[in-house]
Amino acid sequence: MLSTKGYAAQQAGAVLAPFSFERREVGPKDILVQIQYCGICHSDIHQARDEWGGSIFPMVPGHEIVGRVAQIGAEVKKFKIGDSVGVGCFVDSCQVCTSCTKGLEQYCETGMVFTYNGTDKSGQATYGGYSNQIVVDHDYALTIPNGLELEGVAPLLCAGITTYSPLRQWGVGKGHSLAVVGLGGLGHMAVKIGLALGAEVTVLSRTDSKRDIAKQLGATDYAATSQEGTFARLARTFDFVIDTISAPHDLDGHLELLKTDGTYILVGASPESLSVNGFSLILRRRRLVGSLIGGIRETQEMLDFCGEHRLTSDVEVIPISQVNEAYERVIKGDVRFRFVIDMATLEN
Repeated sequence: MLSTKGYAAQQAGAVLAPFSFERREVGPKDILVQIQYCGICHSDIHQARDEWGGSIFPMVPGHEIVGRVAQIGAEVKKFKIGDSVGVGCFVDSCQVCTSCTKGLEQYCETGMVFTYNGTDKSGQATYGGYSNQIVVDHDYALTIPNGLELEGVAPLLCAGITTYSPLRQWGVGKGHSLAVVGLGGLGHMAVKIGLALGAEVTVLSRTDSKRDIAKQLGATDYAATSQEGTFARLARTFDFVIDTISAPHDLDGHLELLKTDGTYILVGASPESLSVNGFSLILRRRRLVGSLIGGIRETQEMLDFCGEHRLTSDVEVIPISQVNEAYERVIKGDVRFRFVIDMATLEN
């Protein structure tokens, strides 16, 4: 076994603190990745605080992982020692069900194995990227395009693919109007990717405080949803809305922003149920759809797309000693737009 250092929550709501544990030895199809950067996703906070239920403790969060290959198994041909690689939200799946054979491992019919807060095929709990190293099957690792700053690539493994996949699935592109609801880690990537696909992008945020930031990202327009008259003014304006909010909010009001035959894409995961009046959909033949990250093949496609368009996440790099402070700042929306942990700061 490989002695590994990381940060873990020992129980729901506990602060994250140094934690030593063991990874499996490198098998024939495995690679050992020395982790350089790991992003902080809002879902890390939800799960470390057991806000979605079912959390497994102790928990080492982190599924936005970038690092360098330090060792390869005997059957690995895809990677060599020294390669930059990424590891996203899951590290295994059944590989034989209909979803897996279509490259949709995130919808594996027997359940994908999450990078952390999951159970692998041997029955052991999985530990994530707030650590100095990880062993992963080479089929679940991604190639990082040359020329991109690795700290900005890390959040692409979740925030990037979470927004890229549905925008591609429902054909967002040139000539379309796209509203992005929420300008955080997911939202800012939806803006960047939507623009790169050729759409006209409007950012919707609760207050006017992020208007200048949205314009700097290239957004065509901006609207504050708390201002009186915003929803009436923008009614039936957009072909697509992508909703990145991870808190309770009014779906019916936002659905009215769609044109007839418009598509509302939900990617934010509220810890509380959201309600919808059927007439919000029926009267304009609107679609309400959801999307969960992406498969390995599509995630690689997303990384290559970002490499071609020179897209990375806007990040604030922190030492791991500041992870608990970062969690509180994420909840307050005090980050532009994603915290990324420099794992070189983890004590050896």
